[in-house]
Amino acid sequence: MVRRATLDRSLRPDERAAAGEPGPGTPAPAESSRRPPVQWRGAGGRWMVWAFRAVVWAVLLIIGYRGVVAIITKPQPSAPASVAAASGSRTGFPAQLAEAYALGFGQVYLNFSPSTAAQRADQLAAYLPAGATDPQLGWNGGGTQQLQSEQVASVDVHSSSYAIVTLLAQVNNKLIELGVPIYSAAGGLSVVGEPALIQGPPSASPPAAQSGPTDPATQTQLLSQLRAFFRAYASGDEVTLGRFLAPGTSITGLSGAVTFGSITGIDVPVGGAIRDVTISVEWRTIPASSSSASSVSSASAGLEMTYRLTVIRQGGTWYVQAIAPSTQQLGPP
Repeated sequence: MVRRATLDRSLRPDERAAAGEPGPGTPAPAESSRRPPVQWRGAGGRWMVWAFRAVVWAVLLIIGYRGVVAIITKPQPSAPASVAAASGSRTGFPAQLAEAYALGFGQVYLNFSPSTAAQRADQLAAYLPAGATDPQLGWNGGGTQQLQSEQVASVDVHSSSYAIVTLLAQVNNKLIELGVPIYSAAGGLSVVGEPALIQGPPSASPPAAQSGPTDPATQTQLLSQLRAFFRAYASGDEVTLGRFLAPGTSITGLSGAVTFGSITGIDVPVGGAIRDVTISVEWRTIPASSSSASSVSSASAGLEMTYRLTVIRQGGTWYVQAIAPSTQQLGPP
């Protein structure tokens, strides 16, 4: 009985097959064949992923580097006089003060006459360094020159102590530029040397205007409305002016500074419900002795000016949406 129980605890043939053990009479497989095959863990796939990530990061770094370099090295446009003055202040040179100083100097320097030579020398002394040997700063005492107008054209800051302020001036009915060397130290300023006369900007000739096809019918319709519009625009009558304005448009008139004379030219291009119209208007100036437009005489001066009007058509009627100066000059309508 005991031996029988021991045999019963051994595996049956079908159980041996399920367990992978050879049955009776089956040769035992080789040791290597019983080892499970080695599984590929994907190490090569992970290498490709990391390589791809490295390439992506390299591209992003290159793009970022080039963007930063482009911002740093981007050329800056030339600055106007006011901006140049601000940059001069950052370098320590008082550029804005030097502008005003040079304008005051120009008022004295650019006016001379033998009859006022002594007065000119006294006024120039306020702008020259102490001990200056030439009280007239280069003028030989002959001839006459009169300054009509001047303004600052540019400020060229050389250092915290030196700058050239260039004045654009009208003298003896001619346009000139004058470079004034300014020195700054301990909060003080002086004209450190003789100024230099530079030729003013030459006159530029714009190309001839090339107008497209016009709309005669709309031009005729607009003429009757725009005469009344400009009459109200000259007087500044807001109630009358509002009748010609598109909804939401606000335009302030000239408050009686001039009176309306006539429309001397108009160009109405072909288009849709919104047009940009060029129109020339002759204003009548009010004599200095008169305080109201009703007293303007036939001898009052006429002054022609050209405007660009944006008009819009609503409900069969044209309304003014905007008014501005124009770059185009017109002939008679």
